[in-house]
Amino acid sequence: MASGAISASVELPGSKSLTNRELVLSALAIEQTRLTGALVSRDSALMIAALQQLGAKVDDASGTSPTVHPATLSGDATIDCGLAGTVMRFVPPVSVLNRGITKFDGDEAARRRPMKTTIDSLRALGAVVENQDGALPFEVHGLGAVSGGEITIDASSSSQFVSGLLLAAPCFENGITLRHRGEHLPSMPHIEMTLQCLRERGISVSEPEPLVWRVEPGAISGGTKSIEPDLSNAGPFLAAAMVAGGSVTIPGWPTKTTQVGDEFDGILQQLGAQISRDEHGLTLTGNGEILGVDIDLSIGGELAPVIAGLATLATTPSRLRGIAHLRGHETDRLSALATEINRIGGDCEETEDGLIIRPSNKLHGGLWHTYEDHRMATTGAIIGLRVPGIEIENIGTTAKTMPNFTQLWLAMLGQK
Repeated sequence: MASGAISASVELPGSKSLTNRELVLSALAIEQTRLTGALVSRDSALMIAALQQLGAKVDDASGTSPTVHPATLSGDATIDCGLAGTVMRFVPPVSVLNRGITKFDGDEAARRRPMKTTIDSLRALGAVVENQDGALPFEVHGLGAVSGGEITIDASSSSQFVSGLLLAAPCFENGITLRHRGEHLPSMPHIEMTLQCLRERGISVSEPEPLVWRVEPGAISGGTKSIEPDLSNAGPFLAAAMVAGGSVTIPGWPTKTTQVGDEFDGILQQLGAQISRDEHGLTLTGNGEILGVDIDLSIGGELAPVIAGLATLATTPSRLRGIAHLRGHETDRLSALATEINRIGGDCEETEDGLIIRPSNKLHGGLWHTYEDHRMATTGAIIGLRVPGIEIENIGTTAKTMPNFTQLWLAMLGQK
């Protein structure tokens, strides 16, 4: 629990989403690329290892400023995806360019994540993919050269299916015209992030109509790329000031960004926070009172666990909508959140596309299971600031995107 009001400045590591996109583009570039402020985590290490398997050379691979030399794409490779969605969705389209056989597998939990859209799209590009059930593991027989052209996919379960194809598309002979056809498309800001990364590398991209993206063939430039702080990982720290009272500042918060975590600004204000921005970054001030919210989070489902944690402590009911796709993340996050909130005496109901969370005066301590999911771990930490006796089953899962979470959290609470 928090012992009093918080007053802290929290320096966050680099964005996982930006780091892994820039690593892929660096491996496909025509010259070396140096990344500054890159994330050092399990997900980024898995991405670097995957690209090294495909022939990329990476200097300072375990540091925040790696230099990536273009991949040779000229031999057999074995890719460990771990539990990283960006590796399992971004690297397979690159492997079609590889002159060899690339084998993909990952953690046991990764084998339950949807991959059929990726596998179908690789086959549409002309690759032979050995797989029967639309999930990991699978094997890609690369073509070396890919014609590209027009492809239609259903990316309803993850925008990463779109981004993976767009990142590799400049290396296709005809680029790509990619069309989404499905019920909905979650996390649109992540697609815009991908397009912006391509533009900054000199690639011509356009959106000729809604849910259609055109990437022209072209040379991907290198140089130096700076990675922004991870704004999605700012959520638990900002939430802490709302729960315990006080203020938390996140230095280096960009004035303009494609990161979906920037949405925390408006969303947390709806829950009762006061937020200001200045030359020092973004500062959230809270007084311990949290309001319920009725909100569509389809723009960024990764924000939902933080909002669910705050809603558990709110004085009025909340409804989180538009996040059915969270069932296919590291775990079924909707089921996991409902189970854990109810386990500690909360009142959470799973709906078709989200959660309804009602105030409860029966909250109590207990073991909070993490389901091998970093965002489940941080949600438990948020609730534990107010509810005594919450024990996080495996806080180490935060190493997926933030290896120093525990140190940052304790320092924020003045306990380091």
